[in-house]
Amino acid sequence: MKTTNKLKTIFGQIPDFRRSHKQLYDLESILVIGIISVICGADSWNEMENYAQSKEEFLRTFLDLPNGIPSHDTFNRVFSNIDSAQFESCFITWVNTLAELQPKEVIAIDGKTIRGAKASGKKSPVHMVSAWANENNLVLGQVKVSEKSNEITAIPMLLEALSLENTIVTIDAMGCQTEIASAIIDKKADYILAVKGNQPKLLEHIEDEFRFGKTIETNTTDDLDHGRMETRKCSIISNFHFIPENNNWCKLNTIIKIESTREFKNSEKPIETAVRYYISNLKANPQDFQKAIRSYWTIENKLHWTLDVAFSEDASRKRAGNATQNFSILNKIALNLLKNEKSSKIGVKSRRMKAGWDNHYLIKVLNLMKV
Repeated sequence: MKTTNKLKTIFGQIPDFRRSHKQLYDLESILVIGIISVICGADSWNEMENYAQSKEEFLRTFLDLPNGIPSHDTFNRVFSNIDSAQFESCFITWVNTLAELQPKEVIAIDGKTIRGAKASGKKSPVHMVSAWANENNLVLGQVKVSEKSNEITAIPMLLEALSLENTIVTIDAMGCQTEIASAIIDKKADYILAVKGNQPKLLEHIEDEFRFGKTIETNTTDDLDHGRMETRKCSIISNFHFIPENNNWCKLNTIIKIESTREFKNSEKPIETAVRYYISNLKANPQDFQKAIRSYWTIENKLHWTLDVAFSEDASRKRAGNATQNFSILNKIALNLLKNEKSSKIGVKSRRMKAGWDNHYLIKVLNLMKV
């Protein structure tokens, strides 16, 4: 099957850590079975083995398996030990061939904690930072946050690995750092960064601008959905009086204020209000900023929520070696392919089940790989 050649082309660059005389299964076959089994619903090493055993006849049509199906221990050992940085690099290389980023497409960057992946006696579970292309419906890449660090150090690593020219990168307040803003500009992209208390002086200046500023452009939208009315007012200022010219924020042109009010129909819930602030190098109208900032939240719904609901990622207890990081990549490979298979109007979880049951549908999903 041509698709498996594509898989081997993408991930065949990963070095094999095993001693050659102890290899009963070639690394490429293990990787291919791992990817396919996760697409088809496997969430554990045992389920990888069970899937492969049930589909052995099908797998043998394109894989050489002289020693049969690898055991769950073999899958565990291989995916816990292969080089995660190389695996992530191969993943990003593949996504670059798959993505067709649109001009000014919003790229949302955010972290997600895999809460189940917590070693006994350790306080911190594994945390990943991912980039999500909103219009392409694709995960562009991921970086694991070091246990002794935070997202501030992981985000520049992710930015460096991605192709972002002519896109708009949006990040929450953790990424509101002068170095990160500069790194985005260096990638020939634009930024919209949320501002909160971790930048107290900047936040104070922004609040003063909106409190005393006279040249303010606004746009208001109303949305009624699921018995909930949300009003969002976007205000922008580009002529600063309180933010100094030597502010260290690379090419800062606009500050943004989003005021939201949420009312619940047929409910006794109180009205919810919120005020959020942002900075950007862009020169645009309030409608465009309104749209771009709303697009940021798709990373929560289309990526993080889907990984937990359709892939049970938050419940995953894999922690040994590189297992958490590498299985997260497998999930994202599967998610990218399943979300972009358009013939079935069903959810991602149901698509996984369908791929596991129907080899023809599975081949259709795998054929989305373009390399």
